Amino acid sequence: DVQLQASGGGFVQAGGSLRLSCVASVASGSTFSSYVMGWYRQAPGKGREGVSCISGGGGSIDYADSVKGRFTISRDNAKNTVSLQVNNLKPEDTAVYYCAAGRTPYYSGTYRPGLDQRWFGYWGQGTQVTVSS
Repeated sequence: DVQLQASGGGFVQAGGSLRLSCVASVASGSTFSSYVMGWYRQAPGKGREGVSCISGGGGSIDYADSVKGRFTISRDNAKNTVSLQVNNLKPEDTAVYYCAAGRTPYYSGTYRPGLDQRWFGYWGQGTQVTVSS
């Protein structure tokens, strides 16, 4: 079992930056590093979409095309944390951001399981990011 607590959201102007953080509590018998960690977001009136993910050891990372070059994901397995540095924010980045933990299959072909929420069974409560134009 994994419990996730996200923080760091806020209200910023376009072009601004935020750092989202997520702390995990992992039940005994499992380790934080055994989970793929992901960040997802849900804008008003839209479905939840994958933003970024990072493998257990941190060696594999993926980003949605819409955030590539602006967002950076990282994790610290010693502290059970995953972070998302979001730069050059745009109004269309406005959403509730969720961190999630799961175990995904290896990437194959064009399918990107790290951005598919169906593989993530544990979710934090979300943190609001609002970007004004």
